[in-house]
Amino acid sequence: MKAVMETYKRMSIAPTKGKSSWLFDEEGNRYLDFIAGIATNSLGHGHPALVKAIQKQAEELIHCSNLYEIPLQAEVAQMLTEATDFDKVFFCNSGTEAVEAAIKLARKHAYETHGPEKYEILAFTKSFHGRTYGSLSATAQASYQEAFGPMVPGFAYAPFGDLAAAKEAIGAQTAAVLVEPIQGEGGINDAPEGFLEGLRDLCDERGALLIFDEVQTGAGRTGHLYAYQGIGVIPDVLTSAKGLGGGVPVGAMMAKEEYATLTPGNHGSTFGGNPLAMAAVKAVLEVVGDPFFLEEVRFKGAVLKNALWLIAERIPGAEVRGEGLLLAIDLADLELAKEVFEKCLEEGVLVNLIGGTTIRLAPPLTVTRTEIRTALDTIRAAVDVLVNVPFGFPAEAQPAVA
Repeated sequence: MKAVMETYKRMSIAPTKGKSSWLFDEEGNRYLDFIAGIATNSLGHGHPALVKAIQKQAEELIHCSNLYEIPLQAEVAQMLTEATDFDKVFFCNSGTEAVEAAIKLARKHAYETHGPEKYEILAFTKSFHGRTYGSLSATAQASYQEAFGPMVPGFAYAPFGDLAAAKEAIGAQTAAVLVEPIQGEGGINDAPEGFLEGLRDLCDERGALLIFDEVQTGAGRTGHLYAYQGIGVIPDVLTSAKGLGGGVPVGAMMAKEEYATLTPGNHGSTFGGNPLAMAAVKAVLEVVGDPFFLEEVRFKGAVLKNALWLIAERIPGAEVRGEGLLLAIDLADLELAKEVFEKCLEEGVLVNLIGGTTIRLAPPLTVTRTEIRTALDTIRAAVDVLVNVPFGFPAEAQPAVA
């Protein structure tokens, strides 16, 4: 790794193979993958349908310029529009690119509809929208922006969940409101009841677009194809990536017909919508788009969430957040969270520590109930040891996971 730029603080494991919910290294050690490439390996590792689709497409055509018609791209776009409330799809390669496209679309729509004075994008504290300059400027976390200023102008911020503050911030200058239905990197923060509905009303009143960043919550992660479908609030624009390709790089920005203002020369992506990525997306959608599959995700998510609450109730200030198979247990103590994370790693269960005190869980959507029990047993055992010895919290008998 000496020649690799250190943009990540890497752990001391080196997976070389994967199967279903498991990763393996060269020494034969195996790890239960409960973070799935940060909510990206939606079908786990080596899913037969995904592997077959990629292999077949690689033999036929990997890349074709968007200067030409790409039939598979049109087919996948149709699959997405038929499964959602959107009419047009722009394909790119990542979540940050999908957000960049959404920002450009919103500003162009505002420019053409209202004039150049309407350009501002309202985002929220603890958000994460990407690392390119537009998406980074929308990310209202100083730790990500530090040393990279100045940020792109035209962004405003309000506290996440504070509808009154949003109402004050949205005005004649606001082109769009950009929000995650459940904040991912910010700590798996659920939107308070009525917040997203209130944003929808404010955008309607003031002529602004409502953009949902569903890069992390989309592609079945919450037990709905997209989280908005379970919430009942329909945005004007939606961004998707991560689990959409099951591990193959792909992003998508979807919009309603009346807001799809990007035209030739306005925007593009060399690799966006290439046949290989489209084959992967089609395979993923054919699995996660099944209502029975999504119902199972919701069920497994409920089992996992309820069991996490039994653990959290033993720890002062701890709580569980999230929906479906995008969940977090916030242990309310920096040292405790670090120790639990490290003990999980020692026991071969891969979770993610974010925000200092929060353990994020985002297993493959294909995770089995037995694997959920294994992960819960590991987390519970880690808490049992740590709360009894270094932290002195009361240890009560833990009921078995149903």
